[in-house]
Amino acid sequence: MLQIKTANDKTWQVDIQKDSILLNGTPFNWDIQPIGPQTYHIIKDNKSYTAELVEADYQTKTFTFKINGIKQTVTAKDRFDLLLDQLGMSDANASKVNDVKAPMPGLILDIKVQPGQEVKKGDPILILEAMKMENILKSPGDGVVKEIKVQNRQNVEKNQVLILF
Repeated sequence: MLQIKTANDKTWQVDIQKDSILLNGTPFNWDIQPIGPQTYHIIKDNKSYTAELVEADYQTKTFTFKINGIKQTVTAKDRFDLLLDQLGMSDANASKVNDVKAPMPGLILDIKVQPGQEVKKGDPILILEAMKMENILKSPGDGVVKEIKVQNRQNVEKNQVLILF
């Protein structure tokens, strides 16, 4: 189960089953076809939509889509995130930052910080290109950059340490 929340605080419960999707307990019937690297054509309730994934922040599970030209930002929480929220521990992993690891294999396009630089939670620290999409990696918490372990145009593997704090 996932909880999806929009920027204007609309919330949906999404349950992905083997052969169906339930949205707030109701079957969600749609037709979706890829039409580009991060672009999809969707038909839902006899209406046509074009959806493009514009930005993905895997650290905070925040995604920005452009749907029929209108930007929508959503945040996804799985059952573990919801449990941490219930226990009052949702920010436990962001209190002290030790390093930032690559969320997926890719190519370092730009490094936005320097050793000794102070960063706040959410500050962009580098840009990683993966699957023909630029991903802005942001600081998961407050800290001071100790060491940068990668260089521009370097290929990285999933879970490779990129920056030490």
